[in-house]
Amino acid sequence: MLYAKRIGKEEYAREAESAYQQIIDLIDRFQKIDAAIVDSNARTEIITSYGTFTVAGAISFRSRLRGLGAYEGEADFEGKLQDKLKSEYNERVRFCDLKNSQLQSTAEGMRLSILGKDTKTKDEKPLGVVDAYVKENTTELVDPLDVKKKLEMLEEKRSTLLTELDTQIKVSNATTFIEVA
Repeated sequence: MLYAKRIGKEEYAREAESAYQQIIDLIDRFQKIDAAIVDSNARTEIITSYGTFTVAGAISFRSRLRGLGAYEGEADFEGKLQDKLKSEYNERVRFCDLKNSQLQSTAEGMRLSILGKDTKTKDEKPLGVVDAYVKENTTELVDPLDVKKKLEMLEEKRSTLLTELDTQIKVSNATTFIEVA
């Protein structure tokens, strides 16, 4: 008696060999199906509003945009560009606001110094110097890229592209036939 079964050693050996062979056949079938899918994905093209991609390329691109895959978030160049633009823009706006706030404090001190404590004086001529100083020293943000508009466009493109890639990949996978020998 083998392993709580009332069968002979030879029959048990045949069953074990048969079970092993079924597993090997399933593994082989999986590999053939996987290879056929990879081959199909490399040849089948999908079209998005941002261009034509092979399914394999689209899957890779989608993974990269989502920060998945071998490079994780390191290869999401578009996302890194958006983050850098946002942080640089915000830093420049903060800098301008700080400098202009300091300028207003300095100008207020100059006004008080010119007018003294007596605010009854109506002579505005000396205050023109302060206004000229403020005008000459105001910090302005120079934004040749129109960063806010670029950020909106990048975000819209990313969102649209991810949606299109998801949809087109699903449609392609649902409608593509593969042959397995």
